[in-house]
Amino acid sequence: MLELVLCSLFTILPDYLYRRYAQGKEIGREITLYSVWFELRWGITACLMLTVLLIAIIFYYHPSTTSVTAFFRTVPILPETNGRVSEIYVKQPTDVVERGAKIFRLDSAKQDADLEVAQRRITEIEATMVMAQADIAAADGQIQQSKGALQQALDELATKQDLRQRNADVVATREIERLQNVVDGRKGAVVAAEAAKQAAATRLSTLLPAEKASAEAKLKQAQVDLDKTIVYAGVSGRVEQFILRVGDIVNPFMRPGGVLIPADAGRKGLQAGFGQLEAQVMKVGMAAEATCVSKPLTIIPMVVTGVQDYIAAGQIRAGEQLIDAQQVTRPGTLLVFLEPLYEDGLDGVTPGSSCIANAYSNNHERLANEDLGLGTWLYLHMVDAVGVVHAVILRAQALLLPIKTLVFSGH
Repeated sequence: MLELVLCSLFTILPDYLYRRYAQGKEIGREITLYSVWFELRWGITACLMLTVLLIAIIFYYHPSTTSVTAFFRTVPILPETNGRVSEIYVKQPTDVVERGAKIFRLDSAKQDADLEVAQRRITEIEATMVMAQADIAAADGQIQQSKGALQQALDELATKQDLRQRNADVVATREIERLQNVVDGRKGAVVAAEAAKQAAATRLSTLLPAEKASAEAKLKQAQVDLDKTIVYAGVSGRVEQFILRVGDIVNPFMRPGGVLIPADAGRKGLQAGFGQLEAQVMKVGMAAEATCVSKPLTIIPMVVTGVQDYIAAGQIRAGEQLIDAQQVTRPGTLLVFLEPLYEDGLDGVTPGSSCIANAYSNNHERLANEDLGLGTWLYLHMVDAVGVVHAVILRAQALLLPIKTLVFSGH
């Protein structure tokens, strides 16, 4: 309607003035309700053509959309393991929590037992290390004893051999062989004692530390499993729809305990879906404006910070059936990210609120830097100028939005 009124000022009004003052035709005589369509035919035709052209230019270079929402991501409250709830720390069903705060705890009897077993195993290995040190000391004594016995056998053998050299009939050959066998046996005993000491030392320095490290790793694992029974808040925010009770069973795949909404969720920007036709016009840095249902009668200055290069309607998922293009019933929209031009610009806008947004093309840099022809220069100036029409329409929508919602929506 605003475009029609604007165009009529340049078409119907001049045509009427010409008929009135140049041709002397007056309203009510020559120009009546039945003849106005003929008398002002040129102005009316030009007005309709100019209105259609103006609407096309406005909606193409200054696109508008009602598919605008402050999307936000929620964090499901889930444990990392199955279990039965044994204690709840937050107020139900809503509560504000800080990052790292406890939300609820699962029954940890099994995890406590595993932790106790791991601790006892470490204590057992430490006791075994003490016993290994005692075994080394015992091996040292055994070595000394074996060396003493060996030395006694050597002395006895040397004495017998000296006597035999002096008089062969004094010591029998059998006796010399027996003493030699005794010496060899006691040498083996010394070697065995030294090997036993080496084995005890190796066990103390290598095997038992490795077993202790393994037991400590199992202790840490048991502690981690115990810590998993307590669910903490990963971010600061608000717990919603938290309806757990002591005794409920929760599952990380099927039974969440509620949702955690981050404190800054949906408060940094808006996401708008513009028509695919505006894909060549939407650029990062474009000025934009928005008005939201949750904050009526307010125009929020915005700026385009991102334009998604893909349209969600075209995505496919691999399956056992072939894809038919006719299955895409809706054409989809171009996702554009908007952020407030000023700090705290979205204060008062409830996350998830529906909004209306306009984006405005800006050819100022092109007009200032490029050597353009007269026609192009006038056209770009006209494109920038007609953006005010869409701005006025947005403000009219912001004024009518509360009335439309409260009066004409069935309330």
